[in-house]
Amino acid sequence: MAALTAAEEEGIQASAILLLALGEEYAAEVFKHLSPKEVQRIGERMARLTTVADAEFDSVLERFGRTVETQRSLVSDTGAYVSNVLKRALGEDKAGLLIDRIVQGRDVSGIESLKWMDPGAIAELIRNEHPQIIATILVHLDRDHASGVLQAFDERTRTDVVLRIATLDGIQPNALKELNDVLSKVLAGGDRVRKAPLGGAKTAAEILNFLGSSVESAVIGAIRENDPDLATRIEEQMFTFADLLKLDNKSMQRVLREVNNEQLVVALKGAEPEMREHVFSNMSSRAAETLREDLESRGPVRLSDVETEQKGILKLVKRLADEGEVMLSGGGDEAFV
Repeated sequence: MAALTAAEEEGIQASAILLLALGEEYAAEVFKHLSPKEVQRIGERMARLTTVADAEFDSVLERFGRTVETQRSLVSDTGAYVSNVLKRALGEDKAGLLIDRIVQGRDVSGIESLKWMDPGAIAELIRNEHPQIIATILVHLDRDHASGVLQAFDERTRTDVVLRIATLDGIQPNALKELNDVLSKVLAGGDRVRKAPLGGAKTAAEILNFLGSSVESAVIGAIRENDPDLATRIEEQMFTFADLLKLDNKSMQRVLREVNNEQLVVALKGAEPEMREHVFSNMSSRAAETLREDLESRGPVRLSDVETEQKGILKLVKRLADEGEVMLSGGGDEAFV
């Protein structure tokens, strides 16, 4: 999976503590409303926790209006606890996939199963498949999940797969029969079923958005050598940190409410002055001054750290856009993303 920001790490830790404290019945109800990726991340953290410091426990529960007295043991057997919670929330079959991954560490296969797996494990499972098959599989995964799989391939395979994703205009169910029974169920219906609207330049761009800038440039450059027009279409769909300048003031303020100062400082270390001013202008004068001082006092920051925090903010913007809370004009068409 993609590297987590400091805010995401804090959220996973707090969620794991709270769900362990709630008990199996209530925790199961919460799990029903989480995505596979969220369930895996929180479940893995829960499985590693048996005790928690008093101060941390108090901090988490105070958010829900509760007080804790001393450091305490949460559950004696976290493996069994997580297994029971997942079975309650997801049912025996689906829970078995995640229990194997979290508690017992066994790999499982199939498109639905892949959604519960680590990108590195997926890459090992499919790296010997034909690039067209790999492309077909990746378009079914979350974009950042798919980019993590691409990272594990060599440059030639990575470029070939992205090129095939970008030129994929749909998938016929009969072309997917060789994958497995799970995929057959997802796309069931036979030869007369209309193609699933997957793939294309936009899908390729969305996956590339989650790769580091150096990898993005290498892939786009290689595609441009083969098909300049396609490379341009993909670039037009790319959603970059600089695109945040397209956010109006109200939307930018909404985004900043969910970004912590540390994440913002690191992200802006690699930003142009225009982007910094856009951020400053949408903060209170006191908050803007504090941020300026933090940026000036912060020493050199690794490019990989800057990219991680910028990608984290872009993920936040995309989520808020999907929820209708912010709007950002997209490239290549009249839609909003």
